[in-house]
Amino acid sequence: MRFDFASDNVAGMAPEALEALARHNDGFARAYGGDDPAALAADLIRRKLDADVEVRFVFSGTAANAISLSMLAFPFEAVLAHHAAHVCTDETGAPGFFGQGVGLIGLPGHSGKIDPLALEAALAEPDMGHRQPAAALSLTQATEYGAVYAEKELAELVAPAKAKGLGVHLDGARLANAAAAGFDLTAIGRMGVDVLVMGGAKAGGLCTEALVMFDRSLARRVDNRLKQAGQMASKGRFLSAPFLGLLETGAWERHATHANAMAARLAEGVEGGTPYVLAHPVDANAVFVRMPAEAHARLNAAGWACHRFDDGSVRLVCSWATTPEAVDEIVEAMTRLA
Repeated sequence: MRFDFASDNVAGMAPEALEALARHNDGFARAYGGDDPAALAADLIRRKLDADVEVRFVFSGTAANAISLSMLAFPFEAVLAHHAAHVCTDETGAPGFFGQGVGLIGLPGHSGKIDPLALEAALAEPDMGHRQPAAALSLTQATEYGAVYAEKELAELVAPAKAKGLGVHLDGARLANAAAAGFDLTAIGRMGVDVLVMGGAKAGGLCTEALVMFDRSLARRVDNRLKQAGQMASKGRFLSAPFLGLLETGAWERHATHANAMAARLAEGVEGGTPYVLAHPVDANAVFVRMPAEAHARLNAAGWACHRFDDGSVRLVCSWATTPEAVDEIVEAMTRLA
């Protein structure tokens, strides 16, 4: 079975991340996140975001998202998010678990982008004693359907949420792909995001995400929170070093640019060489294809791992390691097995 397009998690570590891991494996280092790679990577993140942020490195995006949301909402409150967002569909109730009961309110919108009118309606809902009121807004950049919010689109969602007193969380598991598509990272802090999860795993790192707190008050006792959640690595340099390797070499965005280019090539092949159509615009590194169930089954049987997504389309994801040859091979297979 070939997993080239099953996810961007199926690729190994990028060489820059692997080299940094090996380099920082030598000798001895401070434990529990006090290592030099963590400090250096945090400084590079501050420069990239042009903001004085507090940074921690954790084991997974699910934990980073859930812990972030637990900082922004009490257990009797809820988080507004797109109904297809990772926090709503793929985290097995982790936001509620880490938030000791925090709820989720799903909102509609095309290609994973929250509809501003839907958000406006949700924000206008009166508080009632028998349901969880919204206390935070969670956004995803790039979205679960591979769309990239323009700065203005994000700002139009953040501004009314902040005006109502809500905290704002940004899930940036594929933020590198959004940046490679032209999104200005320095806009995140300017528009008022409180906490960002900056993706490392999908960018070619180890299984590491950066928990980035623009609101530095959220960092009060954050290390206690991470320790309790099992997210404080004793040998923290093995989380931070690969992230550092990607950032200090420019590979974090460079590899995302490649992944986006491979997705564009795949989308062009699907549209020009197969009987199928695209289900969503291809802004980043994911391609969603309208494909009959029988054709999808034949593609899987031929050895190409890819799965049907929530809207019924088949998702194909490109990574830093995707090759043009692999793209052309799967397009040929899709055409032959149609």
